[in-house]
Amino acid sequence: MRTSFFKILTIALVLLVAGLGCKGLNQEEQQAIKPITIDYWTIFNDVDMLKAFAAEYKQIRPYVNVRIRQVRHSEFDDLFVNALADDVEPDIISVHNQAIGKYKKRLDDMPSAVTVANVQVKGRYAKEVIVTPEKNRMPSVNTIKANYVTAVAEDTIIDGNKYGLPLAIDTLAIYYNKDLLDQAGIPLPPESWEEFLDVVQETTKFSTSGNIVQSGVAMGTSKNIPRSFDILSTLMMQNGVTMTSNGKATFSDNFKGLGENHPSLQSLRFYTDFARPTKEVYSWNDKQKNALTEFVRGKSVFYFGFAYDRAEILRRAPQMNLEAIPVPQLNPARPVNVANYWVEAVTKKSKHQQVAWDFIRFMSSPNNIKRYTDATGQPTPLRAQIQEQKNNPALAAFASQALHATNWYAGSNIDVAKDAFATMIKEYNQPYGEGINPLERDVNIVINAAKRVQQTL
Repeated sequence: MRTSFFKILTIALVLLVAGLGCKGLNQEEQQAIKPITIDYWTIFNDVDMLKAFAAEYKQIRPYVNVRIRQVRHSEFDDLFVNALADDVEPDIISVHNQAIGKYKKRLDDMPSAVTVANVQVKGRYAKEVIVTPEKNRMPSVNTIKANYVTAVAEDTIIDGNKYGLPLAIDTLAIYYNKDLLDQAGIPLPPESWEEFLDVVQETTKFSTSGNIVQSGVAMGTSKNIPRSFDILSTLMMQNGVTMTSNGKATFSDNFKGLGENHPSLQSLRFYTDFARPTKEVYSWNDKQKNALTEFVRGKSVFYFGFAYDRAEILRRAPQMNLEAIPVPQLNPARPVNVANYWVEAVTKKSKHQQVAWDFIRFMSSPNNIKRYTDATGQPTPLRAQIQEQKNNPALAAFASQALHATNWYAGSNIDVAKDAFATMIKEYNQPYGEGINPLERDVNIVINAAKRVQQTL
């Protein structure tokens, strides 16, 4: 009943705004409610929820039509460049937190406030449209720091400028197949890295010829592990590695004094041990299929993934007894995780920046963020909503890490950085050549990776 009422009211307002009953409005008021279309390009956001927000926004701004377009991730760059060249750039785009540096020059700095037209209809019989300016405050730097988890301020605030707001935030956790743990006689999942290593050893199974028939976990390689960059980044940061500093890649600094005890090398060694047949934790190699594929096939016990992976896992393995745990911490007193999320931002060339920002303000209200995260099964970016999500079994592992999640990469090409890490893992896994100094080779592998990352910072 309530929904029908709002639909009728919206239609009536649209008709009035279109000119039926707008007599008496001056030229400035007519211009303020002139129908406009906001083009919104998104990639992985829940389009149904965005469309719902657009419909609700139209109820309060009947002159605004928000047109949502879902773009393939692989096509976004080309489409965006072409739109820029043709001067038909979208008004709002979803930008991954690791790509803000790449698109920063094309994004508008969030204003302190926006002014939009408020439309009211008065009169029982002779309808009259009343148009008044409405000024809405946007979140300040201090508000973002106070209300959102730390990663949001770190990523979206650059040199005092604010480049957007998220509807959700995700963190890296470990999914596990509870039935496989039960079959191995393991009643509880691991809580520390030491326990994790023990469980991986207990659950990895080999054929008589030495082939892996059940993997404890997909770790150690890069090409068949979708989250290798995130996993290794997490290990390095947990081990105290400063990844970047003042625009410089620093994860390869200070090798002279530390040698093989350098925390970057220690982390790389720990990660790749899972792909070395000579190690007790050997459970994976380059011959295995994609890590997610093996997990949904029941051929792997653990899988490093994000909250949004849950829907895909259960779609492909609906009968799986699926659970998730936080990533173990090397130093529980100073926990570290990686942040993965999308920021809703306004383009610099948008012809309707004030309305576009107002729509983002509307979507990112606490109530709408809760609706969005409930619908998508993702952690909230708002501090005030985390505790409730920690009581949700499907979200607890991810939400519990949101406060200490971070993103170390702020350069112009995350794909190059990911490839640099993939190459580093691949080369480190190669056997030492004859006459090669092992430490010297390993140090150069890390240094070369840092040089490639540096080129994008």
